[in-house]
Amino acid sequence: MEIQHQFDGRKGSFYIEEGAKRFAEMVYVMAGPKKLIIEHTEVDDSLQGQGIGAKLLEALVDYVRKEEIKVLPLCPFAKATFKKRPDLQDVLT
Repeated sequence: MEIQHQFDGRKGSFYIEEGAKRFAEMVYVMAGPKKLIIEHTEVDDSLQGQGIGAKLLEALVDYVRKEEIKVLPLCPFAKATFKKRPDLQDVLT
């Protein structure tokens, strides 16, 4: 399963999709040119327990590092994962 990224200039998401169905998604909104807010993460029951949420977050972190964007995680899952993963915390505001 490949993680894809879509961004319309203001809102975006990292997601896993097969056919027309999204099985996992991490949604964000930009709060200025160099600040991103993670709003929501959702993973389909069929993918639970496989670390898919963490993979979505890792893809987002790779993206913001390249773009030099800081992250504010309002999503409870993302916030908890950042606390457990010091290797990702350099992107936090």
